[in-house]
Amino acid sequence: MIVNFAERAHNHNWELDPVIRSLLDTDFYKLLMLQFIWKHFPKTRVEFSLFNRHPAVRMAEVINIEELKVQLQHVRGERFRKSELVWLAGNTFYGRRGIFEPAFLEWLNRDFHLSDYRLRVRDGQIELTFEGTWAETTMWELYSLAILDELKTRANLKTLSEFGLDILYARAKTKLWNKIERLRGVPELSVGDFGTRRRHSFLWQEYVVEAMAANLGSNFIGTSNAFLAHKHDLEAIGTNAHEIPMVMAALAPDDTALKESQYRVLELWQQTYEGALRVLLPDTFGTTQFLTHAPGWVAEWTGQRVDSKDPCIAGDEYIDWLQAHGKDPADKLLIASDTLDVDQILGLHAYFGGTVANGVGLEDFVRAADFHDRSKWTPGRRIRFSAGWGTLLTNDFRGCNPNAGGGFDPISLICKVSSVEGRPAVKLSDNYSKALGPPAEIERYRRIFGTAGIANAPLVA
Repeated sequence: MIVNFAERAHNHNWELDPVIRSLLDTDFYKLLMLQFIWKHFPKTRVEFSLFNRHPAVRMAEVINIEELKVQLQHVRGERFRKSELVWLAGNTFYGRRGIFEPAFLEWLNRDFHLSDYRLRVRDGQIELTFEGTWAETTMWELYSLAILDELKTRANLKTLSEFGLDILYARAKTKLWNKIERLRGVPELSVGDFGTRRRHSFLWQEYVVEAMAANLGSNFIGTSNAFLAHKHDLEAIGTNAHEIPMVMAALAPDDTALKESQYRVLELWQQTYEGALRVLLPDTFGTTQFLTHAPGWVAEWTGQRVDSKDPCIAGDEYIDWLQAHGKDPADKLLIASDTLDVDQILGLHAYFGGTVANGVGLEDFVRAADFHDRSKWTPGRRIRFSAGWGTLLTNDFRGCNPNAGGGFDPISLICKVSSVEGRPAVKLSDNYSKALGPPAEIERYRRIFGTAGIANAPLVA
C-alpha cells in the first residue's frame, strides 16, 4: 500500500476520515472475549474508565473535545457488516473453523450495540467512562484508545508544514525499515503485530503491517487487528486479557473465592475454547503466586503470555514450573508483549532459543550477535518464543519530529474495567506501577495474593 501521508495530512483529509472505520477494527481477542461474555455473563454490569499513565501530557489541551465526541458518536452508530460476519463464521482461526457460534454471530448482527459514554474534562485531562452490561461496554476499550491516540496524532500533524510532514514520515519509514531489516531472515523468528491500541493512526498501522508481511515472510505470524487480518488475508492472533480475571475477582463473595477466581477463569475459558486459545495470562494478580498455587491441569495449557514482568525472569520461572509438573517446555509457547523493540525481540528469541546461556547480558549479546548466520545458532530450544510487538512497532515516531519536541511520542493511555456490579475492580500486575484500583482495595488484594515476584519497572507506553 502506497500512501502519501504528508499530502493527506497537509490537505486535512484525515479530518473527514473516521478513526474507526469498522467495528472489526479491534484486537481479535476482544471478539473472543465478547463471545465468552455473551455466553457466560450476559447480564453482568460493569464500568470502564480511561486512565492516563503519563499525566504530564494534558490530553484535553492536546485534542479537540468536540472532535472526540464526533468520533465516539460515529462508532456508536456502526454495525458489523455482512462480509465481516461471513469472515468470522467461515474463516479458520488457530486451525479451527467455526470458532464463533452461529447464535453469537446472529446476536452481533441483530442485537449488538455499544453503551453510551460519559465525557468531561478535569485539570487538563479527559475523563471518559462507559457503563452498562459487560457485553455492550467491553468493546469500547480498543475503540476509545485508538480514537484518542489518533486525535493526538492529528493535532500534532497540524503544527507541521507540508515539508515538515514529508520529513516526519520519511524519518519514520526509515526507522521502520531499519527495524525490519534487522529481523529479516532470522532463523525461526516469530513476531506479530499487537499495535492497535497505541497506534500512530489507522493508516500507519496498515502500512506497517503490510511492510512486515511483505518483508518478513513466514516470520511474520499475523496481526491482532481483526479488520486488517480480514482485509489483507492475514492470520488474526490473540486470545484473552486481564479484563476477565478482574471481573470474576470482583464478583467473588469472599477472600477464598477471590483467590480461586483466577483459576475459575481458566475453567470457563477452556469450556468455551480449546487448543491454541489456551494461553495463560497469569500476571493479573501476580505471576509467581499464580504458578505456585495453580492446579496441575493448568500445565496442560499451550503456553503463557508475559505482559508486565521481565520476560527473561518470567520465562525462566515458567520453564521451571513446567519441568516441575513433568512437561517439556520445548513443547510450550512463551509470548512476550510489553514494551518490545528490535533489541528485545532478537535477544529474547535467542535466549529462549538456546543461543544465549542463562545470565548472559542480552544487550551485549544483541550488539555482538549475527542473528542471520545459521552456523552461529546453537541447538537446544528451551521454549517456543513469539513476540507480540505493539507500541514501538506502530507508533515509534520518537525523534522524527522536524520541529523537535515529543508531541509524536507514544504515551500510555489505558481503558480498563473499573467496577463490576458496583464493586471496585483491581489489577495488581507484576509491576507495582501498573496496579489499578482504589488504594484500599489494592492493599486488600495484596494481602490475599501476596507480592512475591512483583517489582518496579519504568513505563514506556
